[in-house]
Amino acid sequence: MAIEFYSEDVDLPKIDINKCEQWFAQVVENQGFVVGDITIVFVSDNYLLEMNNQYLDHDYYTDIITFDYTEEKTVSGDLFISVDTVLSNSQEFGVDYLNELHRVMIHGVLHLIGFDDKSEVHQLEMTKMENSSLELLLN
Repeated sequence: MAIEFYSEDVDLPKIDINKCEQWFAQVVENQGFVVGDITIVFVSDNYLLEMNNQYLDHDYYTDIITFDYTEEKTVSGDLFISVDTVLSNSQEFGVDYLNELHRVMIHGVLHLIGFDDKSEVHQLEMTKMENSSLELLLN
């Protein structure tokens, strides 16, 4: 099991890495999975826009791109998170930056577990899982 945090063209956010590692493992295990290799890479808007264009053929900004390498019950993948978009979203929604960052991180982990947000019903389910996962982090 390896959960690793990196930054490319931005400073690494001031998060409690050990606490986040334990939190990810708890969320993954609560869903009946085990942690494989998860990499979280913090980047700028422009970096993620370029990735979005190159790998997904999307020409727009986003907060996260998830590359899923999960096999059976072993959760693995790469999460690329734009700290710029997370910051602007936190301001738009009137929430704390770190809370929004944690929400986006767990959103990516939930995608690796198999949750999606392509329909309204699935979006509601994803938000519910994000909220219950965030409660685990705060308690």
